[in-house]
Amino acid sequence: MRDLEIDVNGQMLKLKEDGSGPPLLFLHGAGGSNWSPMLKLLAEKHRVIAPEHPGFGRSPTPDWMMSVGDLAFFYLDVIEKMGLNDVHLAGHSLGGWTAAEIAIRNTSKLKSVTLLAPAGCRSATVPFGDIFLWDAETATRNQFYDQKLAEERIKLLPQADLDVSLQNKATVARLAWSPRLCNPQLPLWLHRIDVPTMLLWGKEDKIVPFACHTAFVEKIKGVKLVPLAQSGHSLHTERAKECAEAMIAFCREMGK
Repeated sequence: MRDLEIDVNGQMLKLKEDGSGPPLLFLHGAGGSNWSPMLKLLAEKHRVIAPEHPGFGRSPTPDWMMSVGDLAFFYLDVIEKMGLNDVHLAGHSLGGWTAAEIAIRNTSKLKSVTLLAPAGCRSATVPFGDIFLWDAETATRNQFYDQKLAEERIKLLPQADLDVSLQNKATVARLAWSPRLCNPQLPLWLHRIDVPTMLLWGKEDKIVPFACHTAFVEKIKGVKLVPLAQSGHSLHTERAKECAEAMIAFCREMGK
């Protein structure tokens, strides 16, 4: 795995890259950047590029980034800067929302889109989990269906870098505080996504409830919905093998 840093119109972007094959750009969620078990599996078949969003980790939130839409435009510039074509774009949670915002703007460089439990569209019947009110232990428990995994993560909380955690939370608040975790305009433009799209979603998601899939399914032509039973919001960790296999098969099919 390679740690890289590139300059995109004056904004420095850190990213991790591994593997070879068709490019797969993965956008992380509100918890920040990490090289998940799913990405390791994807790198067996793809050139996986996993950036750390501006404003996360130890990078200050840039003045220009006021919304997820701004982040989407930035990643269109990243794709251009890196000379990427036929990109398999994927994202989880906040990153899935960002991927959708990218795809409604411009799909000319994209081969497919995979959204893993994306925020961005609310359900009329089931509210989002309020990540801004939970303490660290509650937030960790609510990430997972399997509470054994949650307990393992809770044991690591005392070792977490508090500065990084606070920076991540501040940036997420800037992007998704009001309205909570969504863009009310996004459902109006999802019909513009004109590349093959797949949704992966844990049916026991307590943060972005499975019911939120409705707008994506109704508006994106031909979208493939893959519900995962006994899986919470962190499906890329909890169900890493199933997610990776589904994504590899989908990307392979779209590459024909």
